[in-house]
Amino acid sequence: MTRTPNRQLAALLAEARWGNDQLARAVNRTGRDAGLELTYDHSAVSHWLKGVRPKPAVRPVIAEVFSRRLGRPVTVQEAGLGPTPLGSKPGGDLVDLVRSDMDPSRRSMLTAGLYSAALLVPGYTELAHRLDTAKQEVRAGRTVRIGESEVETVRAMTVRIAGILDELGGGHARPMSAAFLANTVMPWLQADGTPTVKKSMLAAASDLVYLTGWMAMYERAHGLGQQYFTEALTLAQDGQDHVTYCRTLRGMALQAANLGYGPRALEYADAAAECAPAAGPRLTAFLRGQQAHGAALVQDQRLAFTRLSQTEAALSKADGRNDAVGGYDWSAYHFHVSSVLYALGDLPGSIQAMRQSNRVRSANERQGRLHANGVLAARQWELGHIEAACLTWGEFLDDYTTLATARGDQHFDVLRQSVISHPGSRAVLRLGERVRVVAAQKAAV
Repeated sequence: MTRTPNRQLAALLAEARWGNDQLARAVNRTGRDAGLELTYDHSAVSHWLKGVRPKPAVRPVIAEVFSRRLGRPVTVQEAGLGPTPLGSKPGGDLVDLVRSDMDPSRRSMLTAGLYSAALLVPGYTELAHRLDTAKQEVRAGRTVRIGESEVETVRAMTVRIAGILDELGGGHARPMSAAFLANTVMPWLQADGTPTVKKSMLAAASDLVYLTGWMAMYERAHGLGQQYFTEALTLAQDGQDHVTYCRTLRGMALQAANLGYGPRALEYADAAAECAPAAGPRLTAFLRGQQAHGAALVQDQRLAFTRLSQTEAALSKADGRNDAVGGYDWSAYHFHVSSVLYALGDLPGSIQAMRQSNRVRSANERQGRLHANGVLAARQWELGHIEAACLTWGEFLDDYTTLATARGDQHFDVLRQSVISHPGSRAVLRLGERVRVVAAQKAAV
């Protein structure tokens, strides 16, 4: 069988200034993001260049590898690997997204979706209106007209799900959110109502979709989280909800920061701030803090500390009210200070700031405390403060045993590796015993 050489793939290789080995290693590395264990080498790339197509699950991985390398979106089709698979990029249909996310049999497939590092940063007035297409596929059911009570129901449910997230973890809260979106919110988005009510419903829905994306992000389903975030942007634009639009872009900045994409994290954070020129002091602090972290990730120390000063000044002017989703307080500020210092190489300073964050954190913030203690303990261990790290890991385990969270699982994996690799002092041995008990309990669930 005669094959046609893949000149499109060859052109991308040349543009990326990569050899066959480099592409193979990048594909293997990126494949892990999608739950694929790949072992390609230069010979596999040679076959691709000769016209052999890799298996379908790998094609979006190759496209994403080039997207990350070149800093622009690259499709499967552009790489000469066939048509772009439906749903392989963020921005898919919201109806299919939430229906799949509430279906346990499909959730693992969604979780394995790839995060797109080359997704373009949208402006508030630049988004394409995809929502009309989504709404055409939803039947209104028995609700033919909505009013303010339905809008308030969505807002109340968002607050309730945020509470469940903090109390029990995203593993329990996100499927509930997806089910409510699919069964209740999507039909209401299709239902009749006054222009004011329909706009309010769009805004309320955008807030819940944003929260669902936030949960997916922290459950390490980064491709899924990115899809929810892009849908939240569309809903917020259609609902003229600038606040949720800005918060969503800020969430995308945090996601990029967590994944190590410093320039993209700063780009998203700056876009969020630019969309809120008349923001109140708490939202301003919320956005400036993320800009500070983004600046630190690109090693712009002067800008990072300038943004931190702006964050502190804005937060000092904020009143005592705090919204349930995306609120910003002094604990969050000190967390940002810690993140900035760590990115700039000040490990002791980052530990001190994280301890201050924990001191002023609300006692009810179990999810945030779990994450903060995991970060703090890992940094204490990195600095060689093993006794202090053991105490912090103990506090982490107090919360971890009662929460279902992939973010907690990630910290627990770090804890287990730390205990295994360290020659045991008495404190480490005691911690190791507790780790084994907790691991056995989690395995039995």
